[in-house]
Amino acid sequence: MRRVALVTLVVDDYDEAIRFYTDALGFHLAEDESRPDGSRWVVVEPGLPDDGAGYGTGLLLARAKDDGQRARIGDQTGGRVGFFLHTDDFARDHARMAAAGVTFLEEPRHEAYGTVAVFQDLYGNRWDLLQPATD
Repeated sequence: MRRVALVTLVVDDYDEAIRFYTDALGFHLAEDESRPDGSRWVVVEPGLPDDGAGYGTGLLLARAKDDGQRARIGDQTGGRVGFFLHTDDFARDHARMAAAGVTFLEEPRHEAYGTVAVFQDLYGNRWDLLQPATD
């Protein structure tokens, strides 16, 4: 079996990013290890250990190391939606995220493929919150 295990997301601050992804989005902090060079290996994953759904692809939160990387924070996909967070209960997660201060860029909409709304993360990267349609 092969799968994409991690996707790197360049951030400004480890702890600020951890708080956003765990508190506002409900992700699980899977790893947070100090490295000899002063950086950290920080991985967050959707879901929680006891939800029984599995975590899916994790995000490696990588603090920007130079001006070139800092310039990409919040615009890692050129302004397009670059990340897709699937849910089994759109209304629940949309309400919880909005209450936690997540900025939604549009009202929820119903499409042939499911219920969706675009939101932005702490740095401005665009995400879809998506409950796929069922057959």
